[in-house]
Amino acid sequence: MGIQVVTGATLQCSFGAAPSTLVVAPVNKVLASTPAANILDNKPLVNIPPFGMCQSLANPMVASATAAAMGVLTPMPCIPATAAPWTPGCPKVLIGNMPALDSNSKCLCTWGGVIQVVNPGQMAVQDG
Repeated sequence: MGIQVVTGATLQCSFGAAPSTLVVAPVNKVLASTPAANILDNKPLVNIPPFGMCQSLANPMVASATAAAMGVLTPMPCIPATAAPWTPGCPKVLIGNMPALDSNSKCLCTWGGVIQVVNPGQMAVQDG
């Protein structure tokens, strides 16, 4: 059982150089301590801000910069590319008719990174 994730949660990408902070709009009108997230709060730059510099060679900008540097890994600014929802979420708890986002969920970036919740943003509400 995970902890409910809310706006302000700390996220980390496996290829990112810095943590990021989840942004959840209050459109679902469900609060834990601040707006609660569901699995569809996965929009790049809207819900998931950049993670500093990206180090994934699957990212075309990193691959191009690395090739130009004669094969020396050259990180480039992160622009998250998250197309799929967070998984697995908590199907027993619905927020806006979608599974709630819990601290065990992960989101995949198109460039191969795995985004996970480092701190859910609150500690009082657990998903059932």
